Amino acid sequence: MNILCIGDVVGEAGCTQLARHLPALKRLKAVDLTIVNGENSEGFAGISPRSAERIFKAGADIITTGNHAFRCSDVYSSFEENEFLLRPANYPSTAPGRGMGIFDMGRQRVCVINLMGVVYMESLKPPFEAAEELLAQVPKDVKVIIIDFHAEATSEKKALAYHLDGRASAIFGTHTHVQTADEQILPKGTGFITDAGMTGPINSVLGVAPELAVSKLRDKLPVRFKPAEGECMLNGILFEIEQKTGLCTAVERIALQ
Repeated sequence: MNILCIGDVVGEAGCTQLARHLPALKRLKAVDLTIVNGENSEGFAGISPRSAERIFKAGADIITTGNHAFRCSDVYSSFEENEFLLRPANYPSTAPGRGMGIFDMGRQRVCVINLMGVVYMESLKPPFEAAEELLAQVPKDVKVIIIDFHAEATSEKKALAYHLDGRASAIFGTHTHVQTADEQILPKGTGFITDAGMTGPINSVLGVAPELAVSKLRDKLPVRFKPAEGECMLNGILFEIEQKTGLCTAVERIALQ
């Protein structure tokens, strides 16, 4: 089974780039399931019903999110109603939506889990504890388990991956918008990359217009961020998963312009 995971989609440009490249990429790589992180798809206002719909129309099967999931209050009902739209599972139970889903792919059921880190981020339930609770809920016959770990610290991402090695099929990091070059299969068979990267403007600071990011960091004064313009990229990671064991057999980093 080939599972494609796309890094954070940023704004209008990111949604357009996704729609431009994803259908052909899915055909080329014989993709069975596509997971897209869309938490910045409404620019820097989080994710909206409109931007979520654009991502689904582009070819995403499941959308994951992160710390900006709830910035747009219009999307709260979407989290409740759409089982294919996930938010981090370690948010309080009072938050809209769900952080895990089990999806019927016909010949195979796949579990997708969305988690958020706590190092340099919000104080949520520890992801190690949340992961254990969620994995205990996965039916024994579901072998393929994919985790989007939305976290700031590379150490936290890698530590969770080793903690879950052999129990998750693949773990891909999101949030930092910079694709890492450490794609690998861990010793017990879990596919991993620290960060899948970003789908959005190339000449930017994590998707932000460079002059605005420079002003914010240089002057320390409030700045309203806007997405950069110009040529875009699509970043992601492709995991090949053995269906009988649920273990990863190949990893390929994706970077398209």
